[in-house]
Amino acid sequence: MRNAKSAKLFKKALQVIPGGVNSPVRALKSVEAKPIFIEKAKGPYLYDADGNKFIDYCLSWGPMILGHANKDILSDVRKAMAKGTSYGIPTEAETILAEMIVKAIASIGKVRLVSSGTEAVMTAIRLARGFTGRDKVVKFIGCYHGHVDHMLVSAGSGLATLGSPSSPGVPKDFAKNTIVLPYNDLNAVKKVFAKEGDRIAAIIVEPVAGNMGTIVPPNSFLKGLRSICTKNKSLLIFDEVINGFRLTYGGYQDIIGVRPDLTTLGKIIGGGFPIGAVGGKKKIMDFLSPVGSVYQAGTLSGNPVCVAAGIATLKLLKSTKPYAKLNRTTEKLCKGITEILTEKSIGHTINQIGSMFTLFFNDGAVKDFDSAAKSDTKRYGAYFRQMLEAGIYVPPSQFEASFISTTHTQKDFDKTLKAIGNLKL
Repeated sequence: MRNAKSAKLFKKALQVIPGGVNSPVRALKSVEAKPIFIEKAKGPYLYDADGNKFIDYCLSWGPMILGHANKDILSDVRKAMAKGTSYGIPTEAETILAEMIVKAIASIGKVRLVSSGTEAVMTAIRLARGFTGRDKVVKFIGCYHGHVDHMLVSAGSGLATLGSPSSPGVPKDFAKNTIVLPYNDLNAVKKVFAKEGDRIAAIIVEPVAGNMGTIVPPNSFLKGLRSICTKNKSLLIFDEVINGFRLTYGGYQDIIGVRPDLTTLGKIIGGGFPIGAVGGKKKIMDFLSPVGSVYQAGTLSGNPVCVAAGIATLKLLKSTKPYAKLNRTTEKLCKGITEILTEKSIGHTINQIGSMFTLFFNDGAVKDFDSAAKSDTKRYGAYFRQMLEAGIYVPPSQFEASFISTTHTQKDFDKTLKAIGNLKL
């Protein structure tokens, strides 16, 4: 694989960007590789500065479900851009996108558009605290909810603990109001609520985890969280930034029939453009300013270009109904990977739901952060580097999800399986 231009660009970037990248995982340190610099993308493919072509299973961390540079989406984006790129004033398109989300997700009565998933989570947490008049929030180890201060916490000692900062710059006073519990452990949640239920504003959870690798909890866990929140008058927040419109036309909540009070969205609802949203019951959402007293604002919230891309994406997903085929295709690919790795006696587990999956180099069941952490990250690094050499881009971390788009073909999957068959791990 040629890499001279990427190496040169990385050296140049290091002079003006911390670490040479604008998001840490792009540095590829966890897989002991050097960054590649992308020049363009089309369909399921990435093309880097050195002219290398890669089959993309990361898909910009999930949003490109219809592939890169979809012509219909780009057409609508160009039309929007021709009219102007930012107004800071309402547009009809914002209402149209909000209506599409409300119609697609049963628990959502109103939506506030923001500019990122992190911003959506920040708004949802503030809204939950304002609505309930409580300060504490429960989150789960291994679930990532953006880089907002009170979500960047790690667990202390013991089963159920108050959080401690997991990054310099996060005040201890922020972290002390975040309770960190094991994912998929309903008993731990019950114990905490037995002691502090009247002080807990909300539980926030990825209903399908995607940031410790793909982990699908039993429905009883999510239904149990709903029951506990209802009993204690706390809010249940589903972080569906990854799940939303990835597994069905709507949220994962609609598949399993569990209705949270608030939902955060991002990624696919922007069709590859920066966007986020928080939605929920009307009586809760109306606590947001200017109707209510919980403040939230943003110059680029509901940006016309991002909204145009989101509307075009959701229209295509609704009309083409790709989800059943995506699921079958992903199942077939995962089965092929398992057969090859089993024949090569390489210990592994694949967790898959719909068009997202994670290959763990771990021969035990992966159901929470502790079991995910038992994976062989050195072996995953070797896997990443060898796949990259073969022209295949997989997530540059053991603890992330892979994604399939509607533009991936059997030819792409055959090449992928051949590369896996050639692995030397």
